[in-house]
Amino acid sequence: MIPIDIGKARIEKVIEIASMDLAGDWLFPNIQAKDIDAEIDWLDPSCIDKVSRKLKLSFHSFLIRTPSRNILIDTCNGNHKERPSMPAWHRLNTRYLDNLGRLGLRPEDIDLVLCTHLHADHVGWNTRLDNGRWVPTFPRARYLMGRQEFDYYHRLNLDNPTAPINRGSFVDSVLPIVEAGRAIFVDAGDQVMTELGTDVYVESAPGHTPGNLLVHICHGHEHAIMSGDVIHHPIQCARPHLSNAADFNEAAALRSRLNLLESCADNSKILLTGHFAGPTAGHVVSHGSAFQFKFLTADSPVA
Repeated sequence: MIPIDIGKARIEKVIEIASMDLAGDWLFPNIQAKDIDAEIDWLDPSCIDKVSRKLKLSFHSFLIRTPSRNILIDTCNGNHKERPSMPAWHRLNTRYLDNLGRLGLRPEDIDLVLCTHLHADHVGWNTRLDNGRWVPTFPRARYLMGRQEFDYYHRLNLDNPTAPINRGSFVDSVLPIVEAGRAIFVDAGDQVMTELGTDVYVESAPGHTPGNLLVHICHGHEHAIMSGDVIHHPIQCARPHLSNAADFNEAAALRSRLNLLESCADNSKILLTGHFAGPTAGHVVSHGSAFQFKFLTADSPVA
């Protein structure tokens, strides 16, 4: 992804897994062959294998750098996490922190971590294993989590469920942050940061989870939106009805997805999703009765 400047803030991508091929009906149980047939020509090769027709996802964080602080949005899967129910995420050993280092930052340099939602593939690097204990990976950071999101999963966890909450990530990647006193709970509309005319705030977009949050970065007419998992793959721009297998409430997820797409369509807003592979950042454009996605490249205008 090319760096994106919003006022004095710079947005970059920190990669954990650059690309993972997934069967379309694993990702979207209601997808049909005709959905892929209709959209395969315009979909970028970074997002679909046009021979196997598997869909490609990336797992990454977004880094927002301002003159005074570094903010990390979502933290992927994490290393050494027990995820037997999801073999592709089980006991990973990725170079995520090395990739952060390639951007010139150490874990100690992160000031804020903001979780759009609390699924396992968005909170994993909240913690790291240290002598058998899960401790905050970013020791100086405050970790911002949606209050509604946390309360929902915390209640489930208190009921001693037979299956681990969010594949075990609530216990190994969320509760240790709370117990260490590093968590701050935010509500929709809360301001996360304002600096030199650049604002960062959160907006409610429930459906994929009970409290999924959008993160807005604004400076004058410049505007980027980090959407968490409101949308997983560019094909959903053209086929918004495609529901992810992990959606908490399919109808609410569809409403949030349509609201997001309509808000971004045919204007200068930059959409940054949690899983679009390749160039990742881009613009939503109207196409017929739905939309398509145009990736930003080094030669395309940012605003």
